[in-house]
This record gives sequence, C-alpha cells and structure tokens, in this order.
Amino acid sequence: MLAVIFALIIIAILFIVIIAGMPDQFVLARSAKISAPAEKIFPNVNDLHKWAAWSPWEKLDPNAKHTFDGPPAGTGASMSWEGNKKIGAGKMTITESQPSTFIRMRLEFLRPFAATNLSEFVFQPMGPQTNVAWTMTGKTNFGFKIFSLFANCEDMAGKDFERGLTSLKSIAETN
Repeated sequence: MLAVIFALIIIAILFIVIIAGMPDQFVLARSAKISAPAEKIFPNVNDLHKWAAWSPWEKLDPNAKHTFDGPPAGTGASMSWEGNKKIGAGKMTITESQPSTFIRMRLEFLRPFAATNLSEFVFQPMGPQTNVAWTMTGKTNFGFKIFSLFANCEDMAGKDFERGLTSLKSIAETN
C-alpha cells in the first residue's frame, strides 16, 4: 500500500513538473493566399457585421446572438456573442486598424472558459494575390496547460482558422 501511495506521489510530482515546464504563452497562426487585392479583402474583416459570411464559428451556432457597439467598422468597433457550448460567449474589439494593411483585436472569452487574447490580421500584397495572415496570441494558464496534455489545441483551433480563411478567400475571389 505504501508503495502505491509513493508511486502516486511521484507521478503527481512529474505531472506538475511537466505542466510547469510548458510555455506560458501560445501563438496560433495560419495564412492563405487570396487572388484579390487587399482593398477587396480588408473590409470583410474590418467590418464585424460581415464576419457572419465567413467566420468558421457562425456555422457552429447559426442561432447565436450578436450585439455590435462603437463605429460600424475599424478601430473601436466591437461585437459580443452569446451562443451554444461550441462557441460560448465573449466580445471582440478592434483596437487598431490600418486600411488594407492590418487589423488588431482584443478577444475576451467569457464561456466556456475565461481568457483574454490578442488577434491580428495582416494583408500583404504578392503580385495579383494577397497573403492574409491570421494570428492569435495569449497566456496559457495552469488549466489550459492540463487540457493541452490531452487535446491538441493548436490543431483544433488551427482548423477553425483554416476554415475561416478558406471562406474569406471564397468571398473575396467571387465578389
């Protein structure tokens, strides 16, 4: 019995050491080449009302409630959402917007877990195409680190970013 307790203590210590050694920050990044000028793509991201047409999360809960505040687009524009357990609840606010160049946002997640992250879209012309890079950065707390041991968060959220960029590409190239 004492050996079992000792083994469990050793496993718990190893578990804590592994989690403590994980990075305190995360960066999620995806990009796509879109056959359209940045001037055509940019408004679809800069105007939060237009996110419904391409956001990967809209399809997860078509009945989600959205509330918009501030200007219609650009710096200061914000959108709050309240949805099912797949998309939760939160608010995103554009903190900086440089036409056809970049957009920075503050993301405040309330459900299913509380977190504050930063997101950025960068539009880089490449001849007849535009490379659109979408990144999100944030802190990884102890609970997130434990979750990350059992689920590949980079892969899960990365697929959402890829779906969103594919939808954005479709809209920009067909309109």
